[in-house]
Amino acid sequence: MQLLRRFALLILLPMLATAGTVHAQSTAEAEAKTRAANIAAYPDAARALFGQKTTPAAMRARAIGSYARGCLAGATALPVDGENWQVMRLARSRNWGHPELISFLERFAREVPKITGWSGLLVGDISQVRGGPMLTGHASHQIGLDADIWLTPMPRKRLDSDDRENMSAINMARSDWRDIDPKNWTPAHTRLIKAAASEPRVERIFVNPALKVALCREAGADKSWLNKVRPIWGHNYHFHIRLSCPPGVEGCDGQEPPNFGDGCGEELTGWVERQHKAIFGPKPKPPPGPRPKPKPPMSIEALPAECRQVLVSR
Repeated sequence: MQLLRRFALLILLPMLATAGTVHAQSTAEAEAKTRAANIAAYPDAARALFGQKTTPAAMRARAIGSYARGCLAGATALPVDGENWQVMRLARSRNWGHPELISFLERFAREVPKITGWSGLLVGDISQVRGGPMLTGHASHQIGLDADIWLTPMPRKRLDSDDRENMSAINMARSDWRDIDPKNWTPAHTRLIKAAASEPRVERIFVNPALKVALCREAGADKSWLNKVRPIWGHNYHFHIRLSCPPGVEGCDGQEPPNFGDGCGEELTGWVERQHKAIFGPKPKPPPGPRPKPKPPMSIEALPAECRQVLVSR
């Protein structure tokens, strides 16, 4: 068991340190190759079954299960162009969500020019057309209540298809990953994340630990909104908005209300140091002997029973 743990640490630390980094920057060509490989490797896995669906389940809108173990019925697409938003990485077809999330994003984007002075938002991954595990990237985003918002301001021009697939987001972390890069981060970023966290329907905001360092510093005397803003690996190019379960929707498993304070003390310091060590510290030596087989991806049996109906629905 100890050898397995050492091997897992060897593999996971570099991945965790860059989670959301490589994925956020993946081009359509790289994405397609990874998707095809993952389908070929485990064709019956839940990610392969849900990842190949192209139309929403013709059912009433429901977020089923939990953020990292569930599916989505009756999904609505965020239009790829709005007055104050543009959807990125269109080839992934991950601009689908629960209607309440889509409505929230449209309304929030309209407020962005007043909050930040930007033209609007660049929107990354939301969910697949029927939710469920994804062929690449996220563990969550499965029930249509999660959305990634790029920290790169929306340009005034309309991006063409090539830009949307290949344009790089801006890394907001400093080169040592202990704080933000002052060349890229602005007070508008703090105002944007504060505005999102202050929305009653928002359950969590996820950002890189380096970004939360800046948010804690720039929040001033009122840090109450930071209780929703949690540090997590990756998320240096975008921040992650998570809505709570819609009222009255049965079978949606929400999170407990935040009860851990503003998170600006020892907990944040620990995240920053672990991230720095994962990126710059010596890597653990692999255990002797053959490598353990990787854990198979999630099966359809691991999801709520209703997800089978979502999968086969027309």
